[in-house]
Amino acid sequence: MRDHRKIRAFEVADALVLAIYKATPRFPREEQFGLTSQIRRAAVSIVSNIVEGCARSTEADYLRFLDMAFGSARELGYQISLAHRLGYLASQACESLNGSCNELSGLLGALIRSFRRPQAPSPTPQASSRNPDETPRP
Repeated sequence: MRDHRKIRAFEVADALVLAIYKATPRFPREEQFGLTSQIRRAAVSIVSNIVEGCARSTEADYLRFLDMAFGSARELGYQISLAHRLGYLASQACESLNGSCNELSGLLGALIRSFRRPQAPSPTPQASSRNPDETPRP
């Protein structure tokens, strides 16, 4: 089992969740069940998927959860931009949150790519000791 606390993407995602929770109370009250909730859920989803993926026993499952975390990070980036354009986030807060979100997306993307890289081919097995003039039998 992997320790999520040792993964840089987890550290950045965890800090981002805290920053999101600090920034969103200033959103309009009518957005409490709209954009405020959506942004918070996306941020928490990133961290949760990293943690859950680390707890999975197979590399394929781990990768699947990293993919979901990456998707949520991209979703969060859009939502931060939308909140800024709607006037809910000041420019400085938007830049800071987007910077963290972009850093996180980069970390997750690199981690995902590291698992998807083709593995180096294994050395070919040594030729058998049979006589090369022999015809193989079915």
